[in-house]
Amino acid sequence: MTSKRLAQRSYYGKALADLAKTDDRVVVLDADLAGSTKTGNFASAAPERFIEVGIAEANMIGVAAGLAASGKTAFASTFGVFASGRCWEQIRMAVAYPKLNVKIVATHCGLSVGPDGATHQALEDISLMRSLPNMTVIVPCDAYEAYAATMALAQMEGPAYMRMGRSEFPVVMPEGCEFRIGKATVMREGSDVSIIACGQMVGAALEAAEALSAEGINAEVVNMSTIKPLDSEAVEATVAKTGAVVTVEEHSIIGGLGSAVAEYLSENMPAPLVRVGTRDTFGESGEADELLVKYGLTASDVAAAARNAIKKKR
Repeated sequence: MTSKRLAQRSYYGKALADLAKTDDRVVVLDADLAGSTKTGNFASAAPERFIEVGIAEANMIGVAAGLAASGKTAFASTFGVFASGRCWEQIRMAVAYPKLNVKIVATHCGLSVGPDGATHQALEDISLMRSLPNMTVIVPCDAYEAYAATMALAQMEGPAYMRMGRSEFPVVMPEGCEFRIGKATVMREGSDVSIIACGQMVGAALEAAEALSAEGINAEVVNMSTIKPLDSEAVEATVAKTGAVVTVEEHSIIGGLGSAVAEYLSENMPAPLVRVGTRDTFGESGEADELLVKYGLTASDVAAAARNAIKKKR
């Protein structure tokens, strides 16, 4: 992990601009937020394939579905609360049900949206999208992985949802990293406890593992950047080594990464599990770093959860 901090949405915009030059099938739609979602980069590179629908998010999904049905690869972007909430029925019926090639890419997800408050802090979007049949759900851990994931999505056929944050946060992957949909990455080897994380919480998990090592606890850190399909082989492999698990996400513990791992473990290889995330609550207005502290999403919270999981193992 480096001290460099970058915004995922900026690298999503860079990826779209590169796709504009290399893939004529790609079209991009936005709902009056092109500056914030960074889809404006694509608009500058290929204005004839960029569609600004205005503040009409549900209509955006319908238009994207129509374009996908005609053979295009449609990227549709807005903030997470609008993409997953306001558009849910349209995504269900017009995209997921017919398995159309629409990529819903949401920015400004999680508590780190900050001062915009509870109305704009999507903490249930993974749950909403994960519950839809045929839907792939991706949560990249940093800006470099967001770029790689966007390029991978352009090659994948079928519906997908990718969530990103608003803020700049530390880079944990190398620039130019490979992204394989449905495959987790072991960021740090360990033998005492498995910390499975997604999004910006991968950085917090790595910080926690470093702190735990000073106590003689050897934590394995897994970046589960695809929530659906879950990399069950990676879950099995890490749990077989450590026998205890912590999941970490900037999302509700209901229906997200923690639920996905819990469901798999309960049916296949029961093990002590502690979930770190928001706990059946809305967020509130505040600075991003302060909110992460208040809602228990810091490296120290992850370390405490790891100690708890190890106690349960004993």
